[in-house]
Amino acid sequence: MSRQKAAPPKHQVIAAVIGNALEWYDFIVFGFLAVIISRLFFPSESEYSSLLMATATFGVGFFMRPVGGILLGIYADRRGRKAALQLIIGMMTVSIALIAFAPPYAAIGVAAPLLIVLARLLQGFATGGEFASATSFLIESAPANRRGLYGSWQMFGQGLAVFCGAAITALVTNGLTPEALDSWGWRIPFIIGLIIGPVGLWMRRHLSETSAFLEARQAPKEKQSLARMLRNHLREVITVMGLTVCGTVGFYVILVYMPTFANRQLNLALTDAFTAQVIAVALMTLLMPVFGALSDRLGRKALIISATAGLLIALYPLFSWVHAAPSFARLMTMQVVLCTLLAAYFGPISAAMAEQFPAGVRSTGLALAYNLAVMIFGGFAQFIVTWLIHTTGLAIAPVFYVMFAAALGLVAAFFLIDRTHEARLAVVDDRGAASPEASSSKVDLPSSRVSTQGL
Repeated sequence: MSRQKAAPPKHQVIAAVIGNALEWYDFIVFGFLAVIISRLFFPSESEYSSLLMATATFGVGFFMRPVGGILLGIYADRRGRKAALQLIIGMMTVSIALIAFAPPYAAIGVAAPLLIVLARLLQGFATGGEFASATSFLIESAPANRRGLYGSWQMFGQGLAVFCGAAITALVTNGLTPEALDSWGWRIPFIIGLIIGPVGLWMRRHLSETSAFLEARQAPKEKQSLARMLRNHLREVITVMGLTVCGTVGFYVILVYMPTFANRQLNLALTDAFTAQVIAVALMTLLMPVFGALSDRLGRKALIISATAGLLIALYPLFSWVHAAPSFARLMTMQVVLCTLLAAYFGPISAAMAEQFPAGVRSTGLALAYNLAVMIFGGFAQFIVTWLIHTTGLAIAPVFYVMFAAALGLVAAFFLIDRTHEARLAVVDDRGAASPEASSSKVDLPSSRVSTQGL
């Protein structure tokens, strides 16, 4: 077996998570500042038209995600996790720099919105490969019996980035005058993100490639292609897509859309809505590593089935209860319950999805399934729930979309191949000959056999 000196586990975790955190930080910041960006870069006689253009620009990144996911996934499976992670964070840094320093429409005319569109396209392309490459690196770097815990840090990074993005944007918008905000203040959150980029790039340069990838590359096998991967692992791709739908719809509706829902449909003050949201998101972020570690003991499949079933059962009664008598206390209770269930889902999900694919095609398979589901069901989430409210006339109509996603996730969970026990057996078999850390690659099925025969 090829052996090499690996970076300390905490450095591996931080380096892998920092890119995904940067992605979600920029995502939240752009969304919160869309009104200002629309005025500066997409001027129009109609304020609505300007905002529509800004939100459309926000959405173009979603269409680039599958393209970036496939190409960067193939790159990661051929050139290595480290090479892909470096390339991705470099592209993310460039995209944030384009937004942070772009002159407004008043200065350079039509070139200004083109710069913003280019930045969003580049970020969408890079983002498409980030989750799969970083998750593959985390899972392959983890001790065999702690993959759930290591994988959960990926989702922890997302939650922390959402929290920080919202907090920094709130501080800037509340601490500056409207004139200062339009002139230069809106750039501050992006510049803060720009500082994070080079730090992440430096950390990723000092990573060691995972042994699972090195073994997969050295093993004799047929040359991989997207078509062959789909033929051999179609079941795994569909399963991961179903699981991703549950997660992405839950994220966009329960976390991102909920303040708007509470304000417009429940007539609660935005301050109450955001306060409940911040508390619930903070709780969810802290609980995800706990559930990730718990999945290493109880199994990922059992935990994911329990979480999706819990969501499916709790959603409609909670939404109806809050709608019957809207109050901060009821909203807070609902968000805490739902975010706890989401934490139980997000904690083991990264490891569970990554373990569906052998190392030789892991980044490609994971990127394809994850990004297609996010683009279709996550990118259009706010449009779909708005349409549901208008069509049905029911204020709680968004709950039906989340219930659909939870049901789809529950069905997919039953088709999940749970490899938790294989990790535990690897540690038991290896005990006495090597430490658990040394056995991290032993639960990977031989990539030469799997890549040609499937699972």
